[in-house]
Amino acid sequence: MNDFLNGVYEALIATSPWEGVAVVLSVAYLLLAMRQSLWCWPAAFVSTLIFAILFFDAALLMDSVLNGYYLVMAVYGWYVWKYGKTGKESLHVSAWGVLKNLTIIALLGGVSLGFGYVMDTYTHADFAYLDSATTVFAVFATYMLAQKVLENWLYWVVIDAVSIYIYIEKAFYLTAVLFCLYTVLALWGFFQWKNDAKRL
Repeated sequence: MNDFLNGVYEALIATSPWEGVAVVLSVAYLLLAMRQSLWCWPAAFVSTLIFAILFFDAALLMDSVLNGYYLVMAVYGWYVWKYGKTGKESLHVSAWGVLKNLTIIALLGGVSLGFGYVMDTYTHADFAYLDSATTVFAVFATYMLAQKVLENWLYWVVIDAVSIYIYIEKAFYLTAVLFCLYTVLALWGFFQWKNDAKRL
């Protein structure tokens, strides 16, 4: 426990101002998304732009590419939330149901296993299968959020919880704390959107 707390303290001291801004905007993005505020997408755009640059400079190329995807999705999410799917009607929270979600989980699980195998066999990646799964599911969950699909929050609860384990094991203690917050906010977001949907 002392190692964890010391790691968090040292990470806070070493945090660059730009990383701090990106973290604050990431939390703002989640809080605004929970309230279905259109302003969540500009917050997401700026935070992911900063992270993409920071990760590229740190030679974390796949993380940089993933944040590039989030950057594009921030523009897409803003457009869809502002103008609706057809450009004429506003977008409301919808649910996909158990069967559709189980099908999606099975498909994404298969894709994750494929990527995991490649990463485990041909690279020096740690946690190849877990890391592949969190990446694959995060890509799809971001699309679900942009479409205002209620279950996106449950996907994020699992993704963030698994990420906490990975980050602690890799001694990224500050990031692990951030993902603890993300997990709580994702669970809160689910109930917030569920209540919003009932009021429609």
